[in-house]
Amino acid sequence: MPRPDSSRFSAGHLGPALLAALFVAAGTLHFLRPQIYDPIVPAWAAPGLFPTARSVTLISGAAEVAGGLGLLLPATRPAARWGLALLLVLVFPANLDMARQPEKYGLPAWALWARLPMQPLLIWWVLRAGRPART
Repeated sequence: MPRPDSSRFSAGHLGPALLAALFVAAGTLHFLRPQIYDPIVPAWAAPGLFPTARSVTLISGAAEVAGGLGLLLPATRPAARWGLALLLVLVFPANLDMARQPEKYGLPAWALWARLPMQPLLIWWVLRAGRPART
């Protein structure tokens, strides 16, 4: 029996559709339940750079939706990959802040610390999404 081609299951092949669903869903939640995300916005980001924490929540949600949709089209995929990777880098300080103050968010400290190393893996996955496999 022939062995299935494992390259079909690479991050580059599965990435665009799966990541698009992930980012569109997460971005949509920013609009449906902004009160979940508003407290996560670091104090230095709002009102320092933006008028309110809510504006940061909505802008980041829109960026996630746009990036997710951009992954679906080969023409926009490169820009979407880089935009989402940049977004993930920019939100990392908020994730670190959450890990440092778990009681503020009512989440287990171990879970918040455990997700930090996942961020570089997610960035890697985003950057690999839809890229042609090397032969």
